[in-house]
Amino acid sequence: EVQLVESGGGSVQAGGSLTLSCVASGYTYIAWCMGWFRQAPGKEREGVAVIDSNGNTNYAAPVRGRFTISHDNSQNTLYLQMNSLKPEDTAMYYCAVVGVPSARYCSGSLDPPTYNRWGQGTQVTVSS
Repeated sequence: EVQLVESGGGSVQAGGSLTLSCVASGYTYIAWCMGWFRQAPGKEREGVAVIDSNGNTNYAAPVRGRFTISHDNSQNTLYLQMNSLKPEDTAMYYCAVVGVPSARYCSGSLDPPTYNRWGQGTQVTVSS
């Protein structure tokens, strides 16, 4: 059973930083894509940043240059370093994974339906 557990959310002032973590367990994929997604009240879920098992990354335009996604293979942990936070970054943040025969099947996808295993979410609130 695949399990993803996020942590690291909280409340910060605009311009501040947070690092989100997602510990993954219960899978042995040939290849994979993992990502961070967010959803604000009344809005659709959107992709934020993704990484594949080859280390390729992709970022949504609103966060490019401010956020960095990384994966620690030794600890099976996905990270999202968020800098220069803005009030519009306020949302519930989720991590997700999909297992694939080749990373090329999912590499770079910021589309939520690409992913089939999801964490419980962690809240990020940025005040002005």
